[in-house]
Order: sequence, then structure tokens, then C-alpha cells
Amino acid sequence: MKLDMQQKDRVAGVLVATAAGDALGAGYEFTYPRPDTVIDMIGGGLGPFAPGEWTDDTSMTLAIAEISASGLPIGYGDGLDAVAAQFVRWYDTRPKDIGNQTAAVLSVRPASAAAMRQRARDIPGRKAGNGSLMRTAPVGIAYLDDADACVAAAAEISALTHNDPQAIEACRLWSYAIRHAVLYGSFDGARLYLEGASTDVAEYWGALLDEAEKAETAAVFDKNGWVVHALQVAWWAITHTDASGPGHLVDALEAAVRAGGDTDTTAAIAGGLLGARWGASAVPERWKQMLHGWPGYRVDGLTELALETATNAVDR
Repeated sequence: MKLDMQQKDRVAGVLVATAAGDALGAGYEFTYPRPDTVIDMIGGGLGPFAPGEWTDDTSMTLAIAEISASGLPIGYGDGLDAVAAQFVRWYDTRPKDIGNQTAAVLSVRPASAAAMRQRARDIPGRKAGNGSLMRTAPVGIAYLDDADACVAAAAEISALTHNDPQAIEACRLWSYAIRHAVLYGSFDGARLYLEGASTDVAEYWGALLDEAEKAETAAVFDKNGWVVHALQVAWWAITHTDASGPGHLVDALEAAVRAGGDTDTTAAIAGGLLGARWGASAVPERWKQMLHGWPGYRVDGLTELALETATNAVDR
């Protein structure tokens, strides 16, 4: 498989637009912006974060991408162990923001992927948070040559911290959709994934996508710390803004932030798919110049990391 220039732009867009959505939403986290509020990279939020600084969503995304870019298969074996080790490495930096479920898993510093999965299984209570969906974007570009491996890796990486079936299925669907968007330049991947899924999965998630498309407002998905509502907010923002050109990326990210709640995460989730469709070239230059965060990347580093991941996917 040889990637053309548009596909390479879309590959870069996966990480750049994830980071852009994350940084855009950071300053509005757990608020509900008024209709007349100007949405911009204002910083602040729970960090507090500097303007243009991404949060845990992108940091964990990059932890995965770094391993994939090294050439290791991130869905199993040494590659999955390396992803788990990267999560612990990030946790040990004492991040400004981290989800409750993720913190509960990483706080014991599991020494392997198997130990991390076991810790996730052992934690009681509700575990269908959005913390694995927010970081799944690089899986879509790590397996451009193999849709089945993409879906399998998305499930394994989710289960490191979020083993709930809803979290796992959301990651499978979204990673597949990102892969499809990079290769073919459309948002059709979400529905195509369901065509090949079991009847139960297709009916359940198809109805959720339908609900998001038909909703007049994202307010009905206000529990977006839950992975289902987080995915629905991202899909709502994508499908309720003008998708006729690359300006769609900015409009949809702003819509995700205006939906309120866990704004950095819903915008990061939307950003991964929007970037896969429209490319890094659709992200405003001013935003690109502002982007920064752990482990020290700026936009050129994000682009290089994404392209290395995709190159290894093609050559693997």
C-alpha cells in the first residue's frame, strides 16, 4: 500500500486535530458555553492549562503513537506491554488532569499489559467512562493495512484501563472509522463497521448514531463522561455542521465544545475523526502554532509521529 499526498495529510490530521480539539476544549471543561461565547484556545480549565496546551486525552494518545511509530505492533505482545509502560511513564509525571478510572488503574503502576488489564477488571463499580475512547485515534493509523487488526488492537488497548464492553466497542467503531477516513476521505466508516458487526452490536450502536444524527441539541447527551454519550456528542457535532468542505473541521470542533460537559474529551474524540477526513491542512495555522504538551511535542512532532506510525503500518 502506497499513501498519496492527501492520505498523508489525513494521517497527520489524526494526531494534529485530536490535539487541537483537546486544547480547544480544555478551557471550557465541565462548563456549558453560552451561544454567544467565542470558542478559542483560552487555556485554563482543570489544569490549569496554558493556551494551546493539550490535556491527558492527547498525552495518552501520543503514548500509544510513540510505540506504534517505533515499529512494534501495539495490539499484542511486546507492543502492548510497551503501551502499558508508556501509560505508567506518563502517570509518573503527575499529570495536571487524569480520569478517575485511569488513575485507579495506573496508581498501582502495573508492570505489564496483563497486570494492567487485571487491575482494570478488579476495580468495582461503573467503568464505561470515555477515557479509552479519547486516546484511540492512533490505532486507526497503526493498522491501515489491516482492518481486523485495527479493531482487535483498539479493544486490547481499551481494556488496559477500561474493560467495559461499551468502552471497548466504542473504541473499535471509532478506530475503524478513523482508518476508513484516512484511506477513503469519508465518514462512512462508522456505519460500515456496523455492517460487519454482530446483530446486537449493529442494532445497539446503529440506534445510538441515529439518535445523535436526529437530536436537535447535544444537551440530551449531557452525561458525556460516559463513553456512549461522549461518542454521541462527537458524532452529533460532526453530523450537525456543514461537511461540504474542510472548514467543517473547525465548525464541528467548536460545536463539540459548545455541547459542554467534558469538552476537551468530546472535542478530542471528534478531532481524531475530523482530522482523518480533512487532514492537518484543515487545522487553522494559528492553532497549530499554539499546540504543545507532554511529552514535549509541537505540531511538527505530531506530524512526524503520525507519519512514522502510518509508514510502519504500511510496511508491517
